[in-house]
Amino acid sequence: MTRPAGAWRAGVAVPQTVRVSRRSWGRVVGTALALASVVLTASCAPVPGTPISATSTATPSGEPAATITVTDAPAPTIAVTEAAPTPTALPPIEAGPAPTQRFSVQRREITVTRDGRSLRTVIFSPTASGPETPAGGFPLVLFSHGLQGSPEHYEPSLRTVAAAGFVVAAPEYPYTSDRTGEYNPVDLVNQPADASAVITAVLTLNTTAGDPLAGRIDPNRIAAMGHSAGGYTTMGLLSSFRDHRLRAAVILAAASLGGTYTDPAVPVLFVHGEADSVVPYVQGRAAYDHLPWPKAFLTIIDGGHTDFLDRDSRAATAVTQTVVDFLRAMLYGDIVALARVPATASVDTVTRFESALDGAARPSGGAR
Repeated sequence: MTRPAGAWRAGVAVPQTVRVSRRSWGRVVGTALALASVVLTASCAPVPGTPISATSTATPSGEPAATITVTDAPAPTIAVTEAAPTPTALPPIEAGPAPTQRFSVQRREITVTRDGRSLRTVIFSPTASGPETPAGGFPLVLFSHGLQGSPEHYEPSLRTVAAAGFVVAAPEYPYTSDRTGEYNPVDLVNQPADASAVITAVLTLNTTAGDPLAGRIDPNRIAAMGHSAGGYTTMGLLSSFRDHRLRAAVILAAASLGGTYTDPAVPVLFVHGEADSVVPYVQGRAAYDHLPWPKAFLTIIDGGHTDFLDRDSRAATAVTQTVVDFLRAMLYGDIVALARVPATASVDTVTRFESALDGAARPSGGAR
């Protein structure tokens, strides 16, 4: 069943070929199968959506693990041949203000290939220069769509994030998007490695002379975000399929993909509807409770899997401003934006917000 463009859609995600113990791999695959069963039996009725709208890692030495082939000037194909690098140090993000201006946004596409998998990737990037353009480049945010989704279904939201001063890369996963001819929700387990490959590919553009993104991305300020299946993909990047380049993550209506969490810690913002019938709220809470890192949880009271993003709703406004300010705080070091989060996230009768972003809570590192 088709859905209106711009609608947030139900989804789930799955990791890729990485060295994982047999027990951990079994847990991940079991989780993926269970998630696929839940999502496939959920209602497929269209849900009106709305764009999110706003009113790390040290760079490893040596050449990036990717090669770039320009097959068409505006749409290069980038082959990623190695797993995500593990930086030797994580430089602190110096406190400073994030841009307050609203940048114009450019859209382009690239193709990323990895182990025979091809990922059409849409990139939204700030284009206008100004006094607030960061000298070291814009932070990078990797966004993952849900099952039977696509970058286009989230485009208004992703443009809003980009306009706030972020380069946003949104891959179309080869077996879980709405355009695939071989739909397979269990391929979720391969998506975290796909996501890491896309990060590597986009960083390659940052060092490619003559590319529009050359010198415009800060490789030390990277976050991942995803909705539903894309949220599970993002959780995989924090556990069994860890990408150590990530400095922050946003999990929208999703839970744990299994695995364990090991330091260095990554701050995580969870957003979940209390009445979610696709990914039950209790599962999102369990993932939050067992995460041993700085974290925050935004509950949408009586909210479902996507309806808390309904157009012009008070919940949508709270989610929008909270997500953007969280990214500003974690990737720009904007302490003013961080201070705004509790107030903007707390809307009487609409949302509840709790935070352990100071890292005070340190439960077991086992993902559940």
